[in-house]
Amino acid sequence: MIARDRIASGVGCVLVTAALAIILIARSTMHRVAYVSELGAVGEPTARWFEAALLLIVVGGSLIAWTGRGVRSRARLLGLWTPAISLWIGCAFFLGASQVTCTAGCPLPVGPTFTPQNFAHTLMAVLAFAAACTAMLQSAFAHGHRMLARLSLAAGISVAVVAATGGILSLMRFGTDVGSVLELVATAISIGWLVVFGLTAAAGSARTGAVPASAAGADAARLGAVPQRTPGQYI
Repeated sequence: MIARDRIASGVGCVLVTAALAIILIARSTMHRVAYVSELGAVGEPTARWFEAALLLIVVGGSLIAWTGRGVRSRARLLGLWTPAISLWIGCAFFLGASQVTCTAGCPLPVGPTFTPQNFAHTLMAVLAFAAACTAMLQSAFAHGHRMLARLSLAAGISVAVVAATGGILSLMRFGTDVGSVLELVATAISIGWLVVFGLTAAAGSARTGAVPASAAGADAARLGAVPQRTPGQYI
């Protein structure tokens, strides 16, 4: 099981890192400043790359969630379910967002630009990020993972603030250049945290499953020992 967790974590980390690289490369080919979702808009030459990147996040994130299925939060409300479940929920929404992309220009689903397609894509993307932030906050109070807890708290707050600021700028139709950069930063932080979560969970699984040699020897001696009896004890 430990070997499977290590493999799942390693493959998952590679896949989500590749997804970030695809997003960065695809965005660099566009001749305008654009939000990440615009990469997958109908008619964009980067649409297939956008779909591939999200699918890599779905598969890689699911594998990492499997590796971290044993991580639990000490906080009462956040501990009702595990970070792994939050990650799987986020992956499900990313899967939907990869198949239902926005229309050309990726307009906001409000006012005259409202369409069911844009509304569905935006909603799934927002819920996916919300699920990821929830997993980060849950991990910020994780049992036995002090470093992961600190990094998760910093990442969760950063993603929430950065993504919210970018979203507000987008809604106000003001500073969209800055907003698009902030969204990309939030995406990079999320994927970076996902890699850390996967590696930490795999390392924790290995420590939990390992049996120290001294303890193993003591157990063997205890189980294999034959009680010494005096002749009188057989009567």
